[in-house]
Amino acid sequence: MVFSRFKLDCQTACLFHIPYFAYLCTSNFKQKIMNSFIEELKWRGLFSDMMPGTDEQLNKEMTTAYIGFDPTADSLHIGSLIQIKILAHFQQHGHKPIALVGGATGMIGDPSGKSAERNLLDEETLLHYVDCLKNQLSRFLNFEGNETNKAELVNNYDWMKQISFLDFAKNVGKNITVNYMMAKDSVKKRLTGEAGVDGMSFTEFTYQLIQGYDFLHLYQNNGVKLQMGGSDQWGNITTGTELIRRKAQGEAFALTVPLITKADGSKFGKSESGENYWLDKKKTSPYKFYQFWLNATDSDAERFIKFYTFLPKEQIDNLIEEHQTAPHERKLQKKLAEEVTVWVHGREEYERAVKASEILFGKSTAEDLVSLDEEIFLEIFEGVPQKDVVKADVLGVNIVDLLSDKSGFLKSKSEATRELKGNSISVNKEKVNEVYTANENDLIDGKFLLLQKGKKNYFIVKAI
Repeated sequence: MVFSRFKLDCQTACLFHIPYFAYLCTSNFKQKIMNSFIEELKWRGLFSDMMPGTDEQLNKEMTTAYIGFDPTADSLHIGSLIQIKILAHFQQHGHKPIALVGGATGMIGDPSGKSAERNLLDEETLLHYVDCLKNQLSRFLNFEGNETNKAELVNNYDWMKQISFLDFAKNVGKNITVNYMMAKDSVKKRLTGEAGVDGMSFTEFTYQLIQGYDFLHLYQNNGVKLQMGGSDQWGNITTGTELIRRKAQGEAFALTVPLITKADGSKFGKSESGENYWLDKKKTSPYKFYQFWLNATDSDAERFIKFYTFLPKEQIDNLIEEHQTAPHERKLQKKLAEEVTVWVHGREEYERAVKASEILFGKSTAEDLVSLDEEIFLEIFEGVPQKDVVKADVLGVNIVDLLSDKSGFLKSKSEATRELKGNSISVNKEKVNEVYTANENDLIDGKFLLLQKGKKNYFIVKAI
C-alpha cells in the first residue's frame, strides 16, 4: 500500500500500519472523530437508516460493530466495497470494526433481495471460500497493533457448528415469533410472489434467525452493540436487536447504507455481459478494474467519488467543480479510478493500468507496447481479430506480404500497397512504409504483432 496518495491526517492514517495511528487513542481526539461517523456517512450519501439511540451510543463510547460477508465465491467483488469502506470509516472514527465471514449462513443463503434460492455449497468449497475472504478483508482494515479498536475477523461457523438443531429451536427460536419473522419485507416479497418466485424454503426462512443469533453471540462474547449493512438487511439486523432484547435483556442498534445503483437506476458492479468485477486480480485484472471506474458517467462519477474514496469533502467538492468547468478532461473519473484502484490493488498495479490505457489511446511508444505481457495486451485489445502465423512468415517478411497473403488482414497486395502509400498502416502503433519488415524485437511478449489500418481497425498476428 502506498501512503503518498493520501493527505496524512487523522482520517486516513489509521487505515495503515503507521505510528500516527496511536494518536487515535488520545481521549479528546477519539471523542471528536467518534461523534462525526454518522455525519461522514451522510455527506458521502452513504446513510440510509438507523435505530433510535444509535448516534447517542456512538457519541457515548468506543462502540464495536460488525458487518457480515457471505462466502459465495473465492473473492469479494466491487459490490462489497461499500461494506468494507463503512468498516474502514468506522475504524477511522475511533470505533472497533468486526468483519464476519459467514461460514454458517453461507451454507443457507440470504433471501433478502433475491428472487430464487441460492445453490447450496459443499462444506469443503465453503471453507475454502471463507479462507479466501478472510485474506482479502485483512488488506482493507487495520488488524495489527495494541489499539483497543483494532479490527477483528470472525467466522460464524465457529460457534454455529457446536449447536444442535434442537438446542437452536429451544434456546433461540422460541424468542422470536413466526408472525414477527413473516412481517419482514424479505420474507413477505417471497411469500406473495413480489420477488418473482412464489414461496421460500424453510432453510431460507431460518436465515434471519441465524443472523440474529450471530448478533446475540457477538453481543455477549465480543461486546458488539451495532450491526451495519445494506438497506436490504434492515429486517435481518433488527431481528438481531430484538433477540438481544428478549434473550439478553440488552440494547443493541442497527445502521444501514443505501444499495448502490447507477444514476440511471441500473444495477451497479457488473459488466454489460453480466459478469462481476472481482477484487481478486486473478479474476478481474487491475486494468479492467481501473477501466470500470474510468468509464463512469459524469453523474455516476460525482456520486462514486464520495462513496468509494477516502478523499476529504473539500477536495471532492473542488474536483467536482473543476470537472464541471472542463468535463472533457474527465478529471473526476481519472481521480476516482486512481483512488479505488490503488486502494484495492496498490500503486504499482494502478500505474500499469494507466500505461495500458495510454497504449490503447495512442499516447505511448512502440517500446511501451512491446513491454506488455500477454495477459494485459490481450485484455487491452479484447475482441480484436487474431490469427496464428508461422514465425518464419512474420519475421523478415515484407509488410505487403504480411498484411495480405500471410495474415489475411487486408484482402490483397494491391490494397496493402495502397494503404501503405496512403500512410494508413501502423505496426505496434507506429506508422510504417512499403519497405518495413518485422524483427524479433518487434514482437510483443515475444509472440504478437499489432497491425492497424486507420484509427480503429486492428488485427493481431500471433507468431507461432
